[in-house]
Amino acid sequence: MRQQPLAQGSTYAGGRTAVRCHMLRLMIATLCLTSALAGSAQARSIAPLEGLEALRKGFSGISDFTAEITQEKRLKLMKRSMVMTGTVRFRKPDQFFMEINPPYSARILLRDTVIEQASGREGEKNRMMLPPDQGLKQWFSKLTAPVATLPEGVTIQADLTNGLYTLGIAPQGRGQIKELTIAFQADGTVRRLVITEQNGDRSSMTFKKVRRNTGLSEKDFRLE
Repeated sequence: MRQQPLAQGSTYAGGRTAVRCHMLRLMIATLCLTSALAGSAQARSIAPLEGLEALRKGFSGISDFTAEITQEKRLKLMKRSMVMTGTVRFRKPDQFFMEINPPYSARILLRDTVIEQASGREGEKNRMMLPPDQGLKQWFSKLTAPVATLPEGVTIQADLTNGLYTLGIAPQGRGQIKELTIAFQADGTVRRLVITEQNGDRSSMTFKKVRRNTGLSEKDFRLE
């Protein structure tokens, strides 16, 4: 098993490995940081603080969830998009599992700051480490208290349409992520995630058949 550190702002390159890493980065963004879905009613702008608190309250009622996902990845240098499907599982405070269907077959397990990935026909395993301040436990510990002030270093927009909240989060500075947009329901169910990078790459992920608080256990978070 190969092991390497995963530094903040790392850029993945090359084929299917890059695609899988982009997908994982999307999910980490969803769980850690927090385009709107189509609707017939006009969006109603709400205060950013209200949107953040709605997300916090929703996630506070979730102990675990499973979902089917569809991701569309558009690289700036490519003429067509890549579409992937798979499933995800999450369990508080720090367990996440994702399985990607062929032809981008892979299984990815995240335990706090440790990422393990099995890919290819032979299931070759890789092991990576997130920086300590990006672990799932660290991020979810921030969701225990009500949001009283807006976080520094980001610009946030929020709206509410037909019961669907949408948060647009744009980090300031020269980081890799240009904008993150997350659409979610009041109960914390995430419906769509869009991430735009500074280099022009764009990924969108749609969540379907979301099941909350199903009683997932340790055996549901294994690569084997």
